[in-house]
Amino acid sequence: MSIIFVLIPLGLVLLGAAVLAFFWAVRNGQFDDLETPAWRMLMDDDRNPPPGGDKPPPA
Repeated sequence: MSIIFVLIPLGLVLLGAAVLAFFWAVRNGQFDDLETPAWRMLMDDDRNPPPGGDKPPPA
């Protein structure tokens, strides 16, 4: 039963840290645009491959 006196404050501290991290992320613009990064991955531009991309790896 005495472990509850450790777990409840620990849980409250972790909850407070999560809330602070969330508000920090919102204030710094982490949730401004949630769709563009996913579309950017799909619209990858492969017209200019890196140099040496057609060569086989050295033996």
